[in-house]
Amino acid sequence: MKVLCVFGRHNYGVPSRGIGYEYANFLPALERLGHEVVFFESFDRSAWSDFAALNRALLAAAQREQPDVMLFVLLGYEVWTQTLDLLRTPGGPALVNWSTDDSWKYEQFSRLVAPHFDLYVTTAQAALAKARRDGLENVVLSQWAANGQALGEPVPAAQCRYDVSFVGSAYGSRPRWIQSLRSRGIAVECFGHGWPRGPVAAEDIAGIHRASRISLNFGDSPPLLGAGTGPLRRRQIKARVFEVPGAGGFLLTEAAEGLDRYYRIGEEIAVFDDLDDLAGKIRRYLRDTELRDAIARRGFVRTREEHTYERRFLPLLNAALEQRTWRGAAIPANQWQAAWKDFEQVAALHAIGPGLRLARRLLMLPMQAVWGPARGARAARRMLFELSWRFAGERTYGAAGLPGRLFYAQS
Repeated sequence: MKVLCVFGRHNYGVPSRGIGYEYANFLPALERLGHEVVFFESFDRSAWSDFAALNRALLAAAQREQPDVMLFVLLGYEVWTQTLDLLRTPGGPALVNWSTDDSWKYEQFSRLVAPHFDLYVTTAQAALAKARRDGLENVVLSQWAANGQALGEPVPAAQCRYDVSFVGSAYGSRPRWIQSLRSRGIAVECFGHGWPRGPVAAEDIAGIHRASRISLNFGDSPPLLGAGTGPLRRRQIKARVFEVPGAGGFLLTEAAEGLDRYYRIGEEIAVFDDLDDLAGKIRRYLRDTELRDAIARRGFVRTREEHTYERRFLPLLNAALEQRTWRGAAIPANQWQAAWKDFEQVAALHAIGPGLRLARRLLMLPMQAVWGPARGARAARRMLFELSWRFAGERTYGAAGLPGRLFYAQS
């Protein structure tokens, strides 16, 4: 099977933020399953002049490569809903989207774009329930996993280099949590975007987990969507939940709904609820190394047996191909052609004239006066996006969507 992967080589398309999670984990898993894998860059805004160029290049890649399946990880409106519909024509590939952050993105994103895919994968149990409420039968529940190439036998606590480590970006309440632990005399080594050490290479992350007596995980969502300890806080299962035990590390993670579906709490991983609980459990597991080692061992075995991406992707790809069969019979293999005339009519909707250029300038002026040129432009895009998905709905994610038309570089 040929799989065309559509996401980013780097985190959020920014090279300074390191190799992207999906690029480092999804591609190798698909190759280990024996598939031919082709990559298409969709995160890096410098790769294309605008979203019309990106969508045009994506259609051309699909026509050239003739994939059986296209696996997307969409950030937002970079791939138009009309482009997805043009791909889902007789003989075209099966379309699968792996959706991230559905604990908070479902209402503003997933419910609007899921109808344009053959299979829409969510990692949030609550989002699956909402999808059924909304009549979206193509939404299925899966979960993050461990990289099968990075599996490693646990080492005893006595042989670990770090007492406590955290690998992940410094956003939201995370710096405050880390500082609070340090003020209590608990040293935490932090790696990732926003920390003094900066990002680490994807291939080095497993080694850090294995060399840590305790690896922390926080389940918070990005700050602009309610991170913190207030009522808008979102706790979700992160990929790190599977990465740490898969690498042979000991996981101490913030509680999140559904964790007990994947691990036995207190036997295969450890969980904390608040800062006092976290500090207390860190001290406990640093002191009781025999218990720590036993939990790390059991967590590793469970991950190796059940929670690798090979195991996740195999049923998903098969299900996607089943969904594709109803529209594939009329076109001979490897002869699918994009409807270019239809696409160019869609692309014409993406053009902006003098009126929209003026509107963009008027949106940015007050924001830039407060936050400066770069941050002000991003704030203006954010404000327009929040208005758009609420009032324009699905149109936000098509060629005529205003956030993508007016703010390509900031998207």
